[in-house]
Amino acid sequence: MNIDKLKKIGVSALAGSLVSVAANAADFAVSGSAGLYVDQQDEDVASTWSMSDSLKFNASGTTDNGIDIGVYFELDGVAEASGDGAWDDHSLSIGTAELGTLTFWGHGGSSVMSQFDDISPKAYEEVSDIGTINGATADNVIGGVGNNNMFEYTSPSIGGVTLKAAYNTISSSTELGKYNDIGVMIQPEMVEGLTVYYAQGEKQTGATTTTDVDTIAVKYAYGPVTVSYQESNGDASGSTVDQETEHYAIAYTVSDDLTISYGKRDYDLDTTDEGTGNVTQEDTGFAISYTMGGVSISAQKNDHDNVGGDATADGSSTSVGISFAF
Repeated sequence: MNIDKLKKIGVSALAGSLVSVAANAADFAVSGSAGLYVDQQDEDVASTWSMSDSLKFNASGTTDNGIDIGVYFELDGVAEASGDGAWDDHSLSIGTAELGTLTFWGHGGSSVMSQFDDISPKAYEEVSDIGTINGATADNVIGGVGNNNMFEYTSPSIGGVTLKAAYNTISSSTELGKYNDIGVMIQPEMVEGLTVYYAQGEKQTGATTTTDVDTIAVKYAYGPVTVSYQESNGDASGSTVDQETEHYAIAYTVSDDLTISYGKRDYDLDTTDEGTGNVTQEDTGFAISYTMGGVSISAQKNDHDNVGGDATADGSSTSVGISFAF
């Protein structure tokens, strides 16, 4: 065997060793889920069936200088059916234990207000997650704006205090320019089970108009019982119309497998209108879920009054689902 061949063999072996070391320095994980659901909005409307399917790929590692890197991709049939391609949520995260983590969401990220807009304990879905009642959209919330190419920052927890921030640009028929928000989550070490949330954001809704949103909430878990209270506000510049929501919820963990919950939301679409032209939308709901291994069976029954501020728009919604995690 000549010297050139020996050199080629040595270089190939070294390259293979380097590739192996790089791969071993990272952690790779794949998880999946699938589900089948039936929903009904209003008694006179036919039930609708749907399914979910998702594969999630995570890769993470630490560079030689101590920077944590993470990459996440989700393969989702819903995204493919909507014409967005098979890949759905995806992100890149960079951070350290001392400085926190900055995540860039190519798709699927949630701003701080979006993460905090409903922190109520629940066995299944939110009482506001109901779609359309009597032709009126009923599931509006006072929240943030999650968009493609969004930056999200999460600080390390210091004494139970975690700071969060998000920023993205907006381009849609109703929202323009930019959106940013900040928030804080406090879990005081001296009160076990207590969590306090606060967030505020600003979004540009027109060439010269903006909307300010904020929320404050408290959640407390004691043994098998978790309760919460939350208030949110929306204030549009150049308009006298202000919005306000108030949430109450309680969840009871009957066993490691069974959970039940009750929630109530009052949504005032115009706090300045005290006449009969606008009334408070009221949403209430019971939910139950049973999990055994990787299988979960859940059901929800919601009632809705004055949907969209219309005193004549009342209805109900029901959802039942079975999901599998693997």
